[in-house]
Amino acid sequence: MSTPEHSPLGKDTVYADRYDPSLLFPIPRADKRAEIGVAEALPFHGVDIWNAYELSWLDPRGKPQVALAEFRVPAASPYIIESKSFKLYLNGFAQESIADIDALAETLRHDLSAAAGAVVGVELSPLRAAALPVVELDGELLDEQDIAVDSYGPPDADFLQADTTATAVEETLVSHLLRSNCPVTGQPDWGSVQIAYRGAPIDHAGLLRYLVSFRTHNEFHEQCVERIFVDLTRRCAPLQLRVHARYTRRGGLDINPFRSSTPATPGNPRTVRQ
Repeated sequence: MSTPEHSPLGKDTVYADRYDPSLLFPIPRADKRAEIGVAEALPFHGVDIWNAYELSWLDPRGKPQVALAEFRVPAASPYIIESKSFKLYLNGFAQESIADIDALAETLRHDLSAAAGAVVGVELSPLRAAALPVVELDGELLDEQDIAVDSYGPPDADFLQADTTATAVEETLVSHLLRSNCPVTGQPDWGSVQIAYRGAPIDHAGLLRYLVSFRTHNEFHEQCVERIFVDLTRRCAPLQLRVHARYTRRGGLDINPFRSSTPATPGNPRTVRQ
């Protein structure tokens, strides 16, 4: 079974320290997409960017090596990879002798692509602080909006409004108040979200209230971002739309889904909470 309940989440686990690609646990995207009315022909382009901070292996002489890893899983892939299984898989390299960093990258690319059902991009980098500067997300901050909140969840698209009588605008909006929960363990997932669009002006207070309504919602990172994209598209009908969430890490991994109405290659900006 490939449902979240059958994954390693929330279960006692023996942390193997040898390479084992069978640890990777794929979960079909289709089921959750059906809930929000997304069919096989996707209404968006995108990618899920994973950053791994706890990757280590042994060189042929037994000396430990470390690197930062960036993985890019296409949104068009039929599967996401459950994050705890991803962590267990990466941890399996800790006592594994690898010829060189290129051989490791090729192994990662092969295994992750097989699990996701599409080619996964892999980039390994030495540990240099200059390679990961902390930046602020571009855009106008929504979080100072004066809103009253008397309930949370489920996400309520009725808060989303756009003034279709006004001249179209192009703006980028940011909030650091995104929070949702793991659908299996209930553990909180904290994130920032950047929304860039062109079209009828979206009501800022309503947009913030909508994002806050995710606070007690149980859904994976990728699914939350797709829900935000679909709700904005249906309620506000932007001419162009991009949604990029930057989640804080758990278990040495952070997940940063990006969805766009047009093909785009997002950057990988590290925010202050990452």
